[in-house]
This record gives sequence, C-alpha cells and structure tokens, in this order.
Amino acid sequence: MAQTARAAVMTGKEFEIREYDIPTPEPGTILLKQELAGICGTDLHNWEYQRLPGEIILGHENVGIIESMGAGVETDFVGRPIKPGDRVIFVPGTPQGAYGFLQSEEAPYLRGGFGEYIYLWNPDTVVLKADMPPEVAVITEPFTIGVHGVMRSGLKFGDTVVVQGSGAIGLLTLVAAKISGAGRLIMVGGPAGRLELAKRLGADVTIDIADVPDPEERTKLVLENTPRGEGADVVFECAGFLPAIPEGVTFVRRSGTYVAMGHFVDTGSFDCNPNQMFMRRNLRMEAVWASTPEHFVRALPILEKNEFPFADLVSHVIPIDRVAEGFDALHTTYRLDDKEAIKIAVKGGLI
Repeated sequence: MAQTARAAVMTGKEFEIREYDIPTPEPGTILLKQELAGICGTDLHNWEYQRLPGEIILGHENVGIIESMGAGVETDFVGRPIKPGDRVIFVPGTPQGAYGFLQSEEAPYLRGGFGEYIYLWNPDTVVLKADMPPEVAVITEPFTIGVHGVMRSGLKFGDTVVVQGSGAIGLLTLVAAKISGAGRLIMVGGPAGRLELAKRLGADVTIDIADVPDPEERTKLVLENTPRGEGADVVFECAGFLPAIPEGVTFVRRSGTYVAMGHFVDTGSFDCNPNQMFMRRNLRMEAVWASTPEHFVRALPILEKNEFPFADLVSHVIPIDRVAEGFDALHTTYRLDDKEAIKIAVKGGLI
C-alpha cells in the first residue's frame, strides 16, 4: 500500500492538491480506498458562500472499497459481514462531526471525500455494504434526502406532486415520490438534458425554466396540470434557490404540503407574507435536515434493485486535480467537457 494519498483541499475559493500520510486503522475504524465522491449542492454552496472556515477536504457522497479494518470491525450496520475488498457506503454524519466538513490539517487526516482514501475514524460511523455499481452507490446519500423528504411529506397514494429543481436531489426525490405512490409527477427545472432524464425517471410533465422564465406563467402551467386546476397535493423544493420558495408555494393546493429540501447552506433570506403565503392556503410546511441511518437502510435496497437509470445521473467522472473545474461548471454553465452536467463525481484511486 502507498504511504501517502492525495486529496483536494478547499482553501477559500481555491483548491489545492496535498498529500497526507495514510493512517493505520485504530480499533473500530475502517480505511477506504475511494472509488467515487459526488460534488453535492451543499459542497457547491459552501464554496460559493464560504460558510466553512479553515481548510477543508470536501465531499460526503462516497463509495469505496475497504482497504483495511481496525480490530473489532466485523459487520456493517445491519449485521452483514464485511471484509477488505468489499464495496461500502457510509452515513457522513457522526456524533463527532461529519465527513467532508472537517479541518484537513487536524489529525486524523483524510476525512473528506475528494481524495484517494478516506479514513472512517469514528467508531460510531454507520457503514453499509453496497451490492451495486459505484456509479449507483455514489448517489446513495442524495437519494436518502429524497427518501427523507417523501417520508416527511405524508404523501398519499395517487397524490399530484411537483418537484422544484432538477439536480440530483430533485431527480431522486422524483423517484422516491413515484415509488411511494404519487399519481402525477411534475418537474420544474432545467437545463433540458436534466428534464429529459426526469421523464425517463417517471416525470409526467416537465417545465423548463429557461423556456418559461416568468414565475407567474410557470404557476399557470403547473396548475393546469393538477386536478381541477387547484394545485398539487405536495411540492418538494429541491432547487436551493431562494426565489423558488415563494413561487413553489403558489403551486400547492389549499391544505396541501410544501417541503423545503434545498437549503442545507445559509444562502440568505426572502420576503415573506405569512398571511398570503401560508395561512390563507391552510398550508402545511415541512423541512428536512440531512438523513439518518434509517433513511440509508430504506434507500439501499431500492438502489440495489437498480430498476431506474440511476447511473445516468452521473454525467461526469473527473480526477481529483480537476475538482475546481467541476465546481466552476456547476456554478456557471452546467457544462463540462462540452457536456451538460448533472452529477459530477470525483474519482479516487480505483476508477
């Protein structure tokens, strides 16, 4: 095994490739050789708004191969035996801090996703064996956000659903709503390639915000596609764009549900008239914060069945030294290497 490993460190708005000593796992811990790490919207917003001080190895959507294990590690979270060579995913949040959000120069090292190795240093880390291709496994964490949101929404069989935002979380929320019994699915977002994938994942109607730039016109189109023109039963906000919230509320029928899911980073505030936006609509508001091990356990068998084109969400796989290009693409044109970007994944040392 190599003695050192490379990782991309965010310092301000720059990314610097550094090398770190590869740790020997302590009891109860695991060393993974990384396959893929997705660039999450939360990573992007933390970079854009500089919400994380210090120097950080970002990346918390990970899949990797067990390189070595400390004493006492025998099974995954649900009791399946694990050993070196097994593919696993893990829940990024732990009682001692979340992988991908920790200081890069504090020992133990290599605790973020954009590197060749990741050290699961906390014995309380929830690890799950992943019987699926890495291009599917890497979307487990964003899929759990969709699972969490749909479970929180109280969605009923046959409900009309709108999803705002066609990034990975929006697309996977669409899938979670579909398999939970949604009767009609409307996706509002863009660019066009993402909306085409939304149709393949089950969207009945797509509305491209580039083709319909006026929010009032978008609301009219949404309502026209709901029963009696009264609005959707449930609307999921997965856009991470503040103006989407007051707009999305207009999509909801009276006594319907609005679920905020796209603002894991503080991006500011918006004007709010609670009487008009919420009370007169008799609206139920929900929001989700990250996911628990339960959501991962529920999501995993759906991904392992692979009944949807999950792998097609990963539009790009780039090496560690191109991380900055990946962030720039998602910040500007949504294009990289002359191809539309959906989920950009950073490869470790195995792919």
